[in-house]
Amino acid sequence: MPRLRGRPWTPAEAKFVRPRPVPHGLYDAAVATRRPDGRWFVRSPDDDEPGVDLYATVDDNDVAAYAKRGFVIHRRESHYLVPTGTVGQVEPPAGVELVTADRVAEDRLRELDDELRQDVPGSEGWSWDAVDFRAEMAGPDYDAMVYIVAVHGMNYVGIARIWMRHPVPRLGFVGVSRPYRRRGVALALLSRVFGVLASRGIPQVTTEIDETNTASRRLLEGLGAQKVGGSVELVLRRASA
Repeated sequence: MPRLRGRPWTPAEAKFVRPRPVPHGLYDAAVATRRPDGRWFVRSPDDDEPGVDLYATVDDNDVAAYAKRGFVIHRRESHYLVPTGTVGQVEPPAGVELVTADRVAEDRLRELDDELRQDVPGSEGWSWDAVDFRAEMAGPDYDAMVYIVAVHGMNYVGIARIWMRHPVPRLGFVGVSRPYRRRGVALALLSRVFGVLASRGIPQVTTEIDETNTASRRLLEGLGAQKVGGSVELVLRRASA
């Protein structure tokens, strides 16, 4: 199965957006950051540099204000609360081993992450910088016990990771390489990370799923996930300006 959206990135580049008056509910100053997929994201619809497509993630209430500056809807995500105690113990398929992220080669894990993100709506073209990936792994939300990698022989074939945020941890990603999908690897990965959380007395996690990601939605809704909100990704097309 494909994935859930990943954790916010460590910006490889950043630029300040010039402050100017903006509609109610928006920011009067912002920083635009370039993600590893090459796209620039902003928190305000104002930018003075032509020739760069700009993206923003907002609530439904802010869409109209951004639309006045030319932003259009690019995609939508649903936000979920997922219980950790419903999956039970699920073993991976024969020959597949589940190991914690601190037991695998960092460069190969980064390459697997890049590979899996190509099937993630909104993350196409993602390519981690080694320094940024290492910084994410060293961040305060990282916990190797809930960052699990599926390994088959010499191949890294799947990832499930929880970011230990407060007050509710976040399921940042679950994904499996194409040749290994529909074999129960994703469910086994979730079983492992959710089992760790449940044993710690943590009853649920948050996550986001692109509305077109039917496989991930069905998987988590089958475990009792409840939709609690959503967000909209907008784009201002300026590449040809």
